[in-house]
Amino acid sequence: MGMGTRANAWIGARIGGGIAAAALAAFAAAPAWAQDLLGQPTPGGIDLQPAASPLKHEAIWFHNWILLPMCIIISLLVLGLLLWIVVRYNKRSNPTPAKWSHNTVIEIIWTVVPVLILVGISLFSFRLLFAYHDTPEVDLTVKVTGNQWNWAYEYPDQGVSEYISNMLPEDKAPAHLYRLAADEPMVVPVGKTVELLITASDVIHAVALPAFGLKVDAVPGRINHTWFRAEKTGVYYGQCSELCGVDHAFMPIQINVVTEAEFAAWVASKGGSMTKKADEAAAAAAAAAAPAPAAPVPAADAAAATAPAADAPTAAAAPAAPAAAAPAAPAAQ
Repeated sequence: MGMGTRANAWIGARIGGGIAAAALAAFAAAPAWAQDLLGQPTPGGIDLQPAASPLKHEAIWFHNWILLPMCIIISLLVLGLLLWIVVRYNKRSNPTPAKWSHNTVIEIIWTVVPVLILVGISLFSFRLLFAYHDTPEVDLTVKVTGNQWNWAYEYPDQGVSEYISNMLPEDKAPAHLYRLAADEPMVVPVGKTVELLITASDVIHAVALPAFGLKVDAVPGRINHTWFRAEKTGVYYGQCSELCGVDHAFMPIQINVVTEAEFAAWVASKGGSMTKKADEAAAAAAAAAAPAPAAPVPAADAAAATAPAADAPTAAAAPAAPAAAAPAAPAAQ
């Protein structure tokens, strides 16, 4: 019996040591897991994608410092209460159960405390919602239209006509970017505030790009808007996140963030102009400043205006024609 007890203890110690070693190894390997890829999913990643815009920084802060601690505290509280009840009020520890079934104080506490928790969360949540809603001064506007099953992009301020962005085929896309890479990506300059005007032509889609914190529905007949400001150049990937039909999984969103010079060159390659608005404003100002053309004069008025002025007094001074002579009276008989 004693040998069996020692054997069990030895086995338990080995198992416990193995678990501790595995946990220590996992903890030591955590820095390797933390090397998240920017703008794309990280294989085996367990965290949110790294932020590449101000809105995503605020969203990550809200998640890590408000929601996550609240979830942990509530979970530990509920787990502690369950363990305490199991240990303190099981049949062996409490053979004679109490007869009461209500407690006013406890019921008030578990009603008021959740309300206060939600109010506290809402203060930070509204702040984040206002940051999404209050768009700063816009540097660039892109119209985004969701179709079954691709995206269309248009740059009205630069005169870039709508073009279609489709998913790259599997044989042309990198293996880890299949269903994320697109043949005609959206291109924006780094450090500029970009406003997206989002709609759809058929069914409801959704623009979702984790690195920028974007998640906005594209609804037919309605224009939603959001904004972002990319902090680093690079390629960022997202997808349609609203079930929109059989090829919903084949609607990637690729945004290339480039320098201003590269963006100007790209706009020129698309037949647009970086000074389109300025050119239109200058043309409108020139048209407004030009004198209005004289109204055409009717032909009769023009002839009257060109007649010699001396004709009028000459005609007035002409002697009147002599009156006709009266007939002679007949001779007397």
